[in-house]
Amino acid sequence: MIVNHRHRARVLVIGAGIVGLASSWRLQRLGYAVTLVDPAAAGPQLAGSGSSAALGVFMGDVFHRASGRAWRLRQQSIDLWGRWSADLAAQGLPLSFQAGLLLLAATAEQEDRLKRLSHERQQAGLPLELWSKQQLQRLTPSLPAGALCGLFSPRDGQLDPLEAMRAFRSDGQRAGLELRHGAVVRLERLASGDWQVELKGGETLEASWVVLASGLSTPALLETLGHERPVEAVLGQAVELRLPTGAPAFEHWPGAVVWQGVNLIPRPHGRLWLGATLEPGQAADPQRLEQLLEFDGQAPTWLREAELVSRWQGLRARPVGRPAPLLEVLEQGLVLACGHYRNGILLAPASAQWVTDRIEAGITCSR
Repeated sequence: MIVNHRHRARVLVIGAGIVGLASSWRLQRLGYAVTLVDPAAAGPQLAGSGSSAALGVFMGDVFHRASGRAWRLRQQSIDLWGRWSADLAAQGLPLSFQAGLLLLAATAEQEDRLKRLSHERQQAGLPLELWSKQQLQRLTPSLPAGALCGLFSPRDGQLDPLEAMRAFRSDGQRAGLELRHGAVVRLERLASGDWQVELKGGETLEASWVVLASGLSTPALLETLGHERPVEAVLGQAVELRLPTGAPAFEHWPGAVVWQGVNLIPRPHGRLWLGATLEPGQAADPQRLEQLLEFDGQAPTWLREAELVSRWQGLRARPVGRPAPLLEVLEQGLVLACGHYRNGILLAPASAQWVTDRIEAGITCSR
């Protein structure tokens, strides 16, 4: 009976980043009629969203708090990624997950914090390991010489963001997901209680539910409805490097290494992704990129000599005055799911499940 009701319920998801795609995929597979709207929704590369420029680093078990909403979302997402990846693989859409994350300490204070965190997580039954400086020195190519110790998390790691986004879109389309290319300029509640969405150019779409996963454009869409959810732009820069000739291949490296907020992702064929997401504003600062590459003077020789293959950047929305991410039901039929300026790839499944649960509960209550 509920399934039949789902088939009559139309949902519009605004925003084709990883959260919008995961939400669309989950709702479509449950039987809802879902339309995903975004200027890049039908493009082959899914360009334009902050998710398309993410590195896909999972920092769940090494999160500094062990309670509260942020911790619960991370733990739920780790579990959901395992199950959803299996579902996608069964449809011929396997995801490339590089297991393991190594969080390095550069100061005595950081070393003490990692030791405490290791003990706390082990007491809670999570398989974190503290690696000594001697253990770190066995990795090739070498890590920054200033690394005092490292906290290894086997359940964290790195997932290819574009591959995951393409998988959600492809499997969703097979289930009937409709993609609509366009920019949303206005939201309006109709007398019937449904929602009308106006696209640039004047086209309108109607649905019982609207999911806003639209990043930086969200505040303008909400303003005319009387909701204030300010966000600010945060820029992430990343580069792909090729190791110099003769440099050792990545041996015993985990899926991701984090040094002073900078992520290092080993890639096949002697390549490396390197980047961070903590730069305010919308214009990339070349000096900031140089600082990333130099590791504040701690870069090992192989990194200093590596060849720059490509570089990219992306803007993410950071909530102002509210904790990230923004997950709220603002009105009947209007769901907000944005502000994933960090850990958006990791948190996508839990955010999508939160959206789905709210829509399911709202439909059940309205019957």
